[in-house]
Amino acid sequence: MRGTQVARLHAVPAGLSDALDVVAGFDDALTDGFGRIGERGVAALAALADALAGTPLDGPVTAAVDAVTAGSAAPEHLAALAGARSALLGAAHDALLGQLDEALGRARSPWTTPTTGPSEAPPALTAARAWWHEVAVTGWRGVDHELLSAAAGVVEACLAVPELRRTAVLLDGLAAELRACVPVATMAQVPARRWADLWARGVLLTQGAPPTGEASTVSGRLLPLGVDVHSHDTAVQVQVHAVLEPADGGPALLVRTGVAAAKVDTIVGPAIWRLLSAHPLLLTALAERRTLTVTDLPLRGGDLSWFDDRVQLDEPADPFATARVLLPVASTAASDPLDRHPTGIAEPVLVEGTAIRDEDGTLAVEVDGERVALAVDRLPAAGPLTADLVAAASACLGLLRWDDGRWLLQPLAVRATVKRRTVQAHNGDWACGVTDPKVAKEEARAGDAVAVLRERAGRLLRR
Repeated sequence: MRGTQVARLHAVPAGLSDALDVVAGFDDALTDGFGRIGERGVAALAALADALAGTPLDGPVTAAVDAVTAGSAAPEHLAALAGARSALLGAAHDALLGQLDEALGRARSPWTTPTTGPSEAPPALTAARAWWHEVAVTGWRGVDHELLSAAAGVVEACLAVPELRRTAVLLDGLAAELRACVPVATMAQVPARRWADLWARGVLLTQGAPPTGEASTVSGRLLPLGVDVHSHDTAVQVQVHAVLEPADGGPALLVRTGVAAAKVDTIVGPAIWRLLSAHPLLLTALAERRTLTVTDLPLRGGDLSWFDDRVQLDEPADPFATARVLLPVASTAASDPLDRHPTGIAEPVLVEGTAIRDEDGTLAVEVDGERVALAVDRLPAAGPLTADLVAAASACLGLLRWDDGRWLLQPLAVRATVKRRTVQAHNGDWACGVTDPKVAKEEARAGDAVAVLRERAGRLLRR
């Protein structure tokens, strides 16, 4: 990544600020609740309808705004509003991603609509749809323990249906966040954008199984670049960004794959890797920086589904060398419609020969005089990367993200000089166990929370 490429990212796409202002107005209205819509909320919904005028959503959104204003909103009206909000953020996503692709010279295949339509919605979605409707009518400031208690039954019903587990995890996570904030009405500031993002996705997921693109099977050599750790009180996911060299000799593909597990809030830091012990080959590949030979793995867009029985460990490979050689020529796929959101942008890049500057307490990487802020707040406690180590880096392999009106670089791995010795540190280095003696000693002193919880769960099941 060069300075001229960074300079192109600093330009703001036309219409982006206006679209985000409309979304912000809608989020404020949702915070107050559609059941007691005021003048400001009415104006925000009218602005949303104006923004979608002339599009296929024009009619449904206008009807939905009229229904909410009249106090007679039905679930289908809220689905139209959620779709309109997501469409605006999707347009913002496309503008930003197009800017990034142009700057990096990255090829991206277009989205293709599946030939088969959405499958029939399972009955459990009815309860989920009703819960999201009640949340919108009440508003975030009206959420109480009674409403959150009702979520437990919905989550249980959705978990029983494999294709609804995505909905269940989303609803369970949001309910946990809300429960920790009750009474929301007393909060000085409500995270309106985040909660509205989750609400809109939840509503759209309850409209039936969304099209996710045609699946194909791929075989070849998978070269991991880095791992992004997503940890929540109730779930953890590790998302691996990698380059796939197809066995048929086709062009290299930029893909991502991930595995996840349920958790409790007491399992944090390096302990989360033990929750993913069912995937030993993936964890070994991350910890030992090795490639994998994959056979007939399903690929939808840029997302590679993971099956342990279809992969084999291969030889070691330096992720920095992989990025240097293959990232400039690798192509990638368009995002799934539900993932078209500015905060969903996470594009792997390699920055070498850099200087890290501390500007008012914020670390930034400087490339040929152009600067990009570093998202060190995203560094996971499950790996060896720290802000101090990032500050000493001479090369950074990370994800370009767009957040709070600017581009940020989230480090996945760094190369730095420590005590006159060149070292590499990657987020996945502790996937098979902590390698830092000091951290390992602290972990041993704290005990194995995962083992304790599993033993207690086993004891309860035996009774």
